[in-house]
Amino acid sequence: MCAVRKTAQDTVGIRELKATLSAQLRKVKRGASVIVTEHGRPVARLVPEPATVNEKLQVLVRAGLYEWNGRRYAPPAAKAKVLDGGTVADLVSEGRD
Repeated sequence: MCAVRKTAQDTVGIRELKATLSAQLRKVKRGASVIVTEHGRPVARLVPEPATVNEKLQVLVRAGLYEWNGRRYAPPAAKAKVLDGGTVADLVSEGRD
């Protein structure tokens, strides 16, 4: 399972967000999330954009959309077998002739 990073959360109204957008974005860049409210009700959340694949997976895990044990994916072994001892490439070549 991926490690979960705790972040600070600030709440800001839409009017204040418009007036202090650059400052709010600086907070988000430092890792905080900002909840945007309208008449005291949350309507949006500004969160840092994950930079790496691992960070993007962590976002999905935290949202409950993905489970991952941290190991690399190992594709299953090939299932096709050639009965006469040749290769699949040989069969493709024969099919083209």
